[in-house]
Amino acid sequence: MVQIRTKVRRRDTTEAIIGAITGTLARPQLLVLGRHDETGRLRAVGRTAPLRPDQARQVAEHLAAADPAHPWTGVRFAASWGSRDILDTVLVRPEPVAETSADRAVDHGGVSRHPLRIKRLRLDVTPEDVPRFGTGPAAAAG
Repeated sequence: MVQIRTKVRRRDTTEAIIGAITGTLARPQLLVLGRHDETGRLRAVGRTAPLRPDQARQVAEHLAAADPAHPWTGVRFAASWGSRDILDTVLVRPEPVAETSADRAVDHGGVSRHPLRIKRLRLDVTPEDVPRFGTGPAAAAG
């Protein structure tokens, strides 16, 4: 008798704040997402997989250039977990909130090891409504 094993990767859905993008404000390619920690500092929690054209158009409508006081000014983001390659990011005003789907693989700092999948923008949610860094249903996105 042959035994078949199936690997099922659990994914949780949660919200995160869009703090940076790759591409341009008019044509974002992927999002760098964050959550505020207990002190109010915006902490990166991961990046999305490349956006589909329809997602990019929708997100672009809600992006604005960051001001000089952006909390991630001078921060560099790895292209992927464990990578030394750096993303070419554009900081944005950290206001839009995205609902994401994340698997459970996180590093010891609470950052997702795998790209997050954007489900939709949450125009009904403010950054203050987003669960704090390290909390919520998906530790990978928080």
